[in-house]
Amino acid sequence: MPARSPPRQPAPAPPGALAWYASEAGQGVLAVEERAMARVLAGCPALPWLWLGVPGAVAPEATVRRGVRLCRTPGGLFDGTVRCGLPLPLASESMCAVLLQHALDDTAAIGPLLDECARVLAPGGVLWLAALNPWSPYRARWARSGLRARDPGRWQAALRRAGFAVDTVGVQWLGPHWRVAHGEVGIGAADRLRAGIALTVSKRVHAPIPPTPVPALLRWQGAPAGGRGARRAREAIMRR
Repeated sequence: MPARSPPRQPAPAPPGALAWYASEAGQGVLAVEERAMARVLAGCPALPWLWLGVPGAVAPEATVRRGVRLCRTPGGLFDGTVRCGLPLPLASESMCAVLLQHALDDTAAIGPLLDECARVLAPGGVLWLAALNPWSPYRARWARSGLRARDPGRWQAALRRAGFAVDTVGVQWLGPHWRVAHGEVGIGAADRLRAGIALTVSKRVHAPIPPTPVPALLRWQGAPAGGRGARRAREAIMRR
């Protein structure tokens, strides 16, 4: 699908809580995440990927694989490669990765969008979810903006409800501590005072259903262990 706007241009900032990300303080959170998203895409197979972002964010660059870029707008809609709402107009299990960049940091219900992320991800695909860190002193910069920060435990519970394998969740702490610039933008796996968190989780691969053992099949048919009933059941199986 052709992009409706140049992919490396930041999305326009509509009114609403998510417009904070287009501010200088919001850009300080987003800056480091471009590198984190690039690493996720570098480790994915050759399938398309989906980016769901916020105003002021820059979608990943298209390399060899095609990407779908959608930005949250007021009213719960998305705009970018296509303009749509939920459910997303994408085939099930068609994406190798979904990058959810702060698109659920306002008061919108998180369940419906996470359910859609699980639906469009291929088995073994990766969901990368960036959100605000409620424990960071940087929270003073988004105070009274209408944004909502959830701790990693609440995100993991929401991912579990959406069907993700939460035993595979990895957590990173991203972004500045307090100052917007001056070298504080970085990635620290154990630095829990940074402005943002990123959770990475895989979609579980379903194991194939094994064939039904013959004894179990005989029991299911209600045949006794011996006699003519068992013989007829065995003959019926051999004719299949």
